[in-house]
Amino acid sequence: MQHKTIIEPFRIKSVEPIQLSTETQRIANLKKAHYNPFLLLSDQVIIDLLTDSGTSAMSSAQWAGILEGDEAYAGSHSWLKMERVIKDLTGFEFILPTHQGRAAERIIYGHLGGADKTFISNTHFDTTRANIEFSGAEAIDIPIDAAHDMADFHPFKGNMNVAKLEALIAEKGAANIGAVILTVTNNSSGGQPVSMENAEQAAAICKKNGVLFILDCCRIAENSYFIKHREAGFENRTYKQIAQQMFALADGAVMSAKKDALVNMGGFLVLKDEVLADACKSLLIITEGFTTYGGLSGRDMEAIAIGLEEVFDPHYLQYRIKSTEYLGSKLRDMGVPLIWPTGGHAVYIDAKALYSHIPSNEYPGQALVCELYRLGGIRSVEIGSVMFGKYDDAGKLIPAPMELVRLAIPRRVYTQSHIEYVIETFAEIMKERPNVKGYRIVKEPKFLRHFTAHFEMI
Repeated sequence: MQHKTIIEPFRIKSVEPIQLSTETQRIANLKKAHYNPFLLLSDQVIIDLLTDSGTSAMSSAQWAGILEGDEAYAGSHSWLKMERVIKDLTGFEFILPTHQGRAAERIIYGHLGGADKTFISNTHFDTTRANIEFSGAEAIDIPIDAAHDMADFHPFKGNMNVAKLEALIAEKGAANIGAVILTVTNNSSGGQPVSMENAEQAAAICKKNGVLFILDCCRIAENSYFIKHREAGFENRTYKQIAQQMFALADGAVMSAKKDALVNMGGFLVLKDEVLADACKSLLIITEGFTTYGGLSGRDMEAIAIGLEEVFDPHYLQYRIKSTEYLGSKLRDMGVPLIWPTGGHAVYIDAKALYSHIPSNEYPGQALVCELYRLGGIRSVEIGSVMFGKYDDAGKLIPAPMELVRLAIPRRVYTQSHIEYVIETFAEIMKERPNVKGYRIVKEPKFLRHFTAHFEMI
């Protein structure tokens, strides 16, 4: 019998209470947080869809592994276990542990970057771009054209435009390319998957030109699911085998283990070249810790090693992708404009279409995240002109290509009824959308302003 209901392939053994709130309380909370959901306290949030990073519920096996954590400064058995699992998955010789993904980004892109360098990606994520630009380098995004068509059912909307890649390398000069970074899945472009064919094409171009090819692999298990079910020739491969094949194409990879390693903290950098690895190890020791812990405790490394194996379980991945698709399908049926098809970890709402009366310089995505919190206590994140907008020389906003709001679903945390609550809240969003006003920024830092900026309603 084929069941229609998506059930969580686990039993809940421990619970954390949710503090329920009234709309009046939430309006006061929003004002105190300067209309920035990042500045809300977690106990003020009913459903937290701000990020899927570090918000996973760990398994009983992971919690048991934590008790095995070896906290030796050098050469702990927890490090050896983590190293063994990562080598088996990635095939890379040089493994550098870090406390999270952006630390690995800072090390590798800080070393490779500089004022004369260019980095090219299908779409750089916010911390990736910030680390690159902080070094003085430029970061260029070249997603395929279908990435900007919200309704186009392209099976691999996360792909890189390989024709543009060749042209950019020729224009900038191969020696001036810091690296080509393929993000799988493509987070800032709707959490969309990347095909193996596209990865092979990008890798071949990089190899021909002597350019480093790096994977941002924090959601590679989810990406492998889409390859198995959408790309011909992979039907009989396991998810792990698909991931291993993609790793084999790259010269290195950066991972925030807070995503597909199912843990609350951790990351790593893996490399093939010993000279580059040695240079990065020096930076690791200076800024993160010794090479066998890199800012992680032994118990963190135990949990990562177990999580990297659990994430490729077919039942888990089926539940993960299908439950995300369920939310997207229900919202789409309701008339909510969104990126279709849904990606692996999140549903991305097209705030520009939802609030067509709010111009980009009044941040329609920020308006939506505030409305979601006001009406339902749901915390989400703007991925539009707040996160990626820039200013020209006259101080005028250069809008982002899309005004999105991401509903990132933590792994193994929420049940079907929580998702139904989100759907009901969107019914209210749709009713009230003509009355929603935009926002202006009243305080912002130079980099990553979305984390700490202050807003006021227009």
